[in-house]
Amino acid sequence: MDAPRRVPGLARQNARWLAALFIALELVTAAGALGFIFLPMARRAADDLAGLMVLAAQTWSELPPDTRPVFEAELSQSHQIALRPGMQVPPDTGLRHGPYLLFLERALAQRTGREVFFQSERSVDGRLWLWTVVDSGGRSMGVGFAEDRMKTRPLGALVLPFAIGLALVLLLSWWLARRIAEPVARFEAAAAELARGDSPEPLPETGPRELADLARHFNEMARRVRELLDARTTLFAGVSHDLRTPLARMRLALEMLSLRPDPALITRLERDIEEMNALIGQMLEISRGLNTEAPAEFELCAWLHERAQAHADAALAAGSTLRVDCHDTLRVRAAPGALGRVVDNLVNNALRYAPGPIELSARSQSGGVRIAVLDRGPSLAPDQLALAFRPFHRAGGAAGGEAGAFGLGLAIVQQLARANGWDVGLAPREGGGLQAWVDVPAAPGR
Repeated sequence: MDAPRRVPGLARQNARWLAALFIALELVTAAGALGFIFLPMARRAADDLAGLMVLAAQTWSELPPDTRPVFEAELSQSHQIALRPGMQVPPDTGLRHGPYLLFLERALAQRTGREVFFQSERSVDGRLWLWTVVDSGGRSMGVGFAEDRMKTRPLGALVLPFAIGLALVLLLSWWLARRIAEPVARFEAAAAELARGDSPEPLPETGPRELADLARHFNEMARRVRELLDARTTLFAGVSHDLRTPLARMRLALEMLSLRPDPALITRLERDIEEMNALIGQMLEISRGLNTEAPAEFELCAWLHERAQAHADAALAAGSTLRVDCHDTLRVRAAPGALGRVVDNLVNNALRYAPGPIELSARSQSGGVRIAVLDRGPSLAPDQLALAFRPFHRAGGAAGGEAGAFGLGLAIVQQLARANGWDVGLAPREGGGLQAWVDVPAAPGR
């Protein structure tokens, strides 16, 4: 079986792409410089030299014989050009010295009307000279110039910066690729740690906006995963604890019934079964809270009056009064079923732990509507407000309580709110009491 091909890392891939991009830019720049700067300059310089060579040969032919040596010395000293009367026309020896000499041959051919070739020759001082023949005054005049006159090296001027730039490009590409890939590598390591069930350290929310937002979202996800795992552990422990008590009573009742039938024991068994069924029902409600329903637009005030009417009997039994405070113009866009379960649980929680005057209010705020359940019962300490949403958590950390009070109401509220993108919270109420609220989006245009 063939081994799986190893995919290069993000830093290596980015380094390759950046290097290729920089090299392509350098090639385009070099081509532009060669085509628009170096070659036109070489062509112009060759044309000037060709004109000077022809002019020198013609001037020499027109000068008196006694002044020609002075003229030749001036040409050699000032222009590095030498003259040789009666020189034979050199054949094509295949001598090539780059674009400059080619341009010079073409410029001389245009001036002389025939094809021109150069031949090389070393002088007594070891310098290399290039010679050709031009017609001057009806005779052949050899004209030569020192090769070191062509000091410019356009190709070298391109190759050397290109080589240096290539080395810098490779280093810069690798540095940029590592800089780009480093935050992603941190995300990968943190995600792998989270996948193993560990709790990674929060990622730094710095750098470019996209990476900072990604780090913030990842940290929020990791925090919620930790809360979910903690809630699951607490949930299982609470279920185990709350089931043991009715199971122990049922076992005792069954043993007593085997000795002597008693209607009171049968009633107790039925009550314990109902308590266990209620606990299992609330557990199922938490699991169903993760399944979202489609949101819809509806009038909030009429809907709240319906919820209050549904709790009228329970409020009467608890000795409470339930009042609705809402403006008739409020419209929201939310899942009615999920929002109803949230509001019902908040109202039931207030009726159970804070019987008395209870207010169901709705207020418009920036971007949405806040629905709150206000009571005048005992408030919670600041350190208990966030813990109140944990399953089976009671004020003071006690478990147990009255039948049906399993400490799952606020946990269900939080699960439903998260599944629908709502915010929930608890806060002390001014003048005493507690306010439990949920923020939902307002209908568009409201």
